[in-house]
Amino acid sequence: MASSSETVNKIVKVLDSKKGRDIEVIDISALTTMTDYFIIVTGGSDTQVKALCDSVEEELEKDGITPTNKEGYRTAQWILLGYDDAVVHIFLEETREFYGLERIWKDGVKVDISDLIS
Repeated sequence: MASSSETVNKIVKVLDSKKGRDIEVIDISALTTMTDYFIIVTGGSDTQVKALCDSVEEELEKDGITPTNKEGYRTAQWILLGYDDAVVHIFLEETREFYGLERIWKDGVKVDISDLIS
């Protein structure tokens, strides 16, 4: 079952359509006031990491939604896009493995997004 957030669902669909790998959504609303969801995805190269970021921004801007925070675009090892109810983490594979956000936030609830991805 998808997230209750339409923004999160749209982000997942965009990432999937641009061939983002290993997409995960973690509901961390019960653990922190920082945000409700982490969306984590892997890109195969720094070019793809930037393209995933650009695509998310472009699609959400069509709905008038812009990130409140954007970090890491220049180096494209780990790009963070902050939205009101979600933070998108776009990683290169090695960087994702090194930081292990899924391990750090293991007490969050993994959201089943199987109905959103192909």
